[in-house]
Order: sequence, then C-alpha cells, then structure tokens
Amino acid sequence: MHPDPFFHEPSGALRFWVLIGDGSTIGASISKEALHYRFKGDLTGADAVQSYNTNRLVIDEAVKRRVAKGSIEPVMLRERDVAEATPQ
Repeated sequence: MHPDPFFHEPSGALRFWVLIGDGSTIGASISKEALHYRFKGDLTGADAVQSYNTNRLVIDEAVKRRVAKGSIEPVMLRERDVAEATPQ
C-alpha cells in the first residue's frame, strides 16, 4: 500500500505512486505548472490532488511510458510527457 497523493509545497509538485505492470509501485511527481497548463489546474497548486484524481489515468499512463523507456524512481513528469494524451 502506498500513501495518498499529496501536494508538496516546497517543490511545487504533486507527489503520487503508480502501480506498474510487474506489480511494483513507482513514486512520481508532476509540477503544478504542468497540471495548470495541461489540465487547467490552479497555478498555485491548490487543487493539485483534485487535478490528479480527475486525470489520473492519463497521468499514470505517462509514468508507465517513462518507466518502460528506462526511467527510474522517482519519475518526474514534464508537460510534454502528458501532452499527447487527452484529459478526462
């Protein structure tokens, strides 16, 4: 079991965990700016957890793609990692 997603104020990023295909859990983060520009989240990060939960499938799939390409924990998503996906 992993912790619930949370907004980490000092880094300005949402931190969360994704279950990947081999059954392991990978820690990841996405900036409040990426949430804002890609998913219309509040630029302050005030709704970061809500933005993540609303777009969880898209964001988690981006983490899985990065891991499949060799990224290691913690995976730090950039806006371009979620650019081609359609928001929920």
